[in-house]
Amino acid sequence: MAQQGVLLDQDQFCCSVCLDLLKEPVAIPCGHSYCRSCIDGCWDQDVLKGVYSCPQCRQTFTPRPNLRKNNMLAELVEKLRKTGLQAAPPPALCYAGAGDVACDVCTGTRKQKALMSCLACLASYCETHLQSHYESPAFKKHKLVKATAQLQEKICSHHDKLLEVYCRTDQQCICLLCVMDEHKGHDTVSAAAERTQKQRQLGMSQQKVQQRFQEREKELKELQQAVESFKVSIVDQRRHTISPVSSSQRET
Repeated sequence: MAQQGVLLDQDQFCCSVCLDLLKEPVAIPCGHSYCRSCIDGCWDQDVLKGVYSCPQCRQTFTPRPNLRKNNMLAELVEKLRKTGLQAAPPPALCYAGAGDVACDVCTGTRKQKALMSCLACLASYCETHLQSHYESPAFKKHKLVKATAQLQEKICSHHDKLLEVYCRTDQQCICLLCVMDEHKGHDTVSAAAERTQKQRQLGMSQQKVQQRFQEREKELKELQQAVESFKVSIVDQRRHTISPVSSSQRET
């Protein structure tokens, strides 16, 4: 008899933290499932904060949720194991090395290299853990930038808001709340506008420097030609001076 059943995507039974088939799967309040040890490991790192979040959708929970085993999912995974189906081999992992930004969601001693950093979540993500920012509507408005280790430098230390305004009066980046507070009445523009203007000014300065360099190069070339002409002139004068003397000697 032909084997009956539904073809399932085995990725649905993989933990997004360890990328392997779920082991003792547990569901958290937002609906996502993880290996018990994986989610415990993630949340153990957040004990001091007192706020716990989902590694995929970043929804936060306070206090720490009690984990309960997802019996139905556990039975499905166990059946998959018995039929010999294993998790698809993960893509070639790119581990973070010296000078790289490590993914904030990956667990274990070796973390994958982060591709992007989120200015809203204040976290950096590898290719695997970045997918929720592309797929979930909750993250559509989050601003992603190239992975950087200096995330805190982009956040206002007073208001914990993104530094998206530039104060020309004090020549520093500030947040929107700073505009209404200690920088009220100052000459302010958006950080993007100031960056564009600075880049334009830098481009003009570089153009002027290049122009001056070309002018100096032209002057140097003209000076070298003048020196060569002067040398030729001296040689010609010597030749004309020596020639009459030689002719007189021959006549004598």
